[in-house]
Amino acid sequence: MRQAIGAARAKAQAIVLPPPLQEGQAVTLTGPAAQIAGLYRSYLLLAARGWKLAEAATDEIQVGSPSSARFARENVDLYIESVYDGHFTLAQIGKKLVDAYAKLGGAKAFAQSLTQAEVDALAGAYSEAAGRLNPHVTARLGS
Repeated sequence: MRQAIGAARAKAQAIVLPPPLQEGQAVTLTGPAAQIAGLYRSYLLLAARGWKLAEAATDEIQVGSPSSARFARENVDLYIESVYDGHFTLAQIGKKLVDAYAKLGGAKAFAQSLTQAEVDALAGAYSEAAGRLNPHVTARLGS
């Protein structure tokens, strides 16, 4: 279990933000670009922290004191939910991109710098279908 969680955590941490969305440059973005950068950053934080905490909970369950193991068992679902929330957030990028592209004038305004085909490809890559984790839960812990 720990090895699988560690591998998932490493994959989440390996995602490299495009330069405009990186921490130093993201603060200069405005409008729809700032919202998309925020979603991307939220995904990275939620997924990385969720996996890190799930990994720590697994360690406590295996080798911790009885009270620590019980606490970890009772809370590990929250950490897993954080990972799912991160992926849901990632999936919202495609929707926001399509909306922003249209609002800002679409292909006519962007000419060759960002074509409709590129927007469609990005929207597909950052969609609920592409970002959905399996097994997909039907109810959230907070609901």
